[in-house]
Amino acid sequence: MGRAFEFRKARKMKRWGKMAVTFTRIGKEIAMAVKEGGPDPDNNSRLRMAMKNAKSENMPKDRVDAAIKKASDKDSSSYEEILYEAKGPFGLSLMIETATDNINRTVANMRAILSRNGGELGTSGSQEFNFDRKCIFKVNLGELNMEDAELELIDFGLDEIEQVEDETLIYTAFTDYGNMQKGLENIGIEIDSVDIERIPHNTLDLTEEQKEECNKLIEKLEEDEDVQNIFHNAVL
Repeated sequence: MGRAFEFRKARKMKRWGKMAVTFTRIGKEIAMAVKEGGPDPDNNSRLRMAMKNAKSENMPKDRVDAAIKKASDKDSSSYEEILYEAKGPFGLSLMIETATDNINRTVANMRAILSRNGGELGTSGSQEFNFDRKCIFKVNLGELNMEDAELELIDFGLDEIEQVEDETLIYTAFTDYGNMQKGLENIGIEIDSVDIERIPHNTLDLTEEQKEECNKLIEKLEEDEDVQNIFHNAVL
């Protein structure tokens, strides 16, 4: 799973470099969680995770509370989650996760950005087979050691547990997200944050010039206000 961590680390460092962008995207995640399951985190696992992610990114509590309050208003805007699959230059495979209140605007923006930067929008399923969708929980094991934690969590869908630098990471299939969250909470393992990742089966090696061109496309996509996450298969 080291490869998965390296993709996650590199992407997060670029992705969340600007605090304002980070808070906006977490705010959208909070809003979608509230619309889906209500404003009480005790009864809404998605909101609980969004709030933990907000804390891990040092998002002020008053901003979190304001996002929950705003989303609780029945007249507030609802975001729809749309996944776009695309090709970039040099065999670049892209999965673009968006949250939008205007699908027509978003798809037009995706098409325009891709076409201007050597890419094209694909059909549903055209790129998804290139990726595994995984949940990566960053946790604090407390008094438990790695071996004991592994034994405790196998029945909840554990794929792998590893220590990378100062982080303890637990991997599970996306379909086991709820089971693993419940298992960690029941056992008393503190969840610091959780990422839903799309990890490529095979990576794409590029020249420095090709990397520059692919990075330009990815950065342009990331600048769009509706984009939440971008996953790709290149080593950049």
